[in-house]
Amino acid sequence: MDNEVKTRRYTGDRRLAEAARRRRRIIEAALELFAERGYTGTSVRDVARRAGVAVDTVYASVGRKPQLLLAAHDLVLGEGAVDEAGAPVGALRRHYVAEVREAPDAHTKIATYAEWMGRLLPATAPLLEALRDAGAADEECRATWEAVQERRAANMRLFAADLRSTGELREELDDDLVADLIWSMNSAAYYSALARRGWSGQRFAGLLRDVWTRTLLA
Repeated sequence: MDNEVKTRRYTGDRRLAEAARRRRRIIEAALELFAERGYTGTSVRDVARRAGVAVDTVYASVGRKPQLLLAAHDLVLGEGAVDEAGAPVGALRRHYVAEVREAPDAHTKIATYAEWMGRLLPATAPLLEALRDAGAADEECRATWEAVQERRAANMRLFAADLRSTGELREELDDDLVADLIWSMNSAAYYSALARRGWSGQRFAGLLRDVWTRTLLA
């Protein structure tokens, strides 16, 4: 009886591990194709073919095209890290979030976060801009894009609270105002507007660091 239970458990674990590997393969394929062909030029069938799975497997493992794009976006933010189920790790498990939280003071936290935004936004901003544009004609895309904005806003409130804990924020600024300022300036739209003017990610990071330090800290 014990051997039978162990065999079933081993078989179940193996299936879960294979499902996780398959999910990651699908998301990586989606990221490659979105980068190569753009959102409108990529179909779920294309992703399935690149990942070597059936179309129904893509839907079951990750979801429809808006969910594929969001998963690809989150994979970039997590530098390719995935959880036990093969999905991109959540915000609190991303390397740059840990690095910001471990920084000893507000100046370093802001500088660290700004530097990471300069690295990540060149890759993630086009994905979110494509999702936003697709939302003009697709309700599911619009809902997904709006959910991302709310998720970002919630994460920026956590960042504001982290900055507040250092005792270095200006006392007259509440956390919502701090979060909203950071949320607006680290958006895909803000970065993309400057990128179209020729700004590099490094220059953008310097702007964020300078404005946030001068505006938010006592």
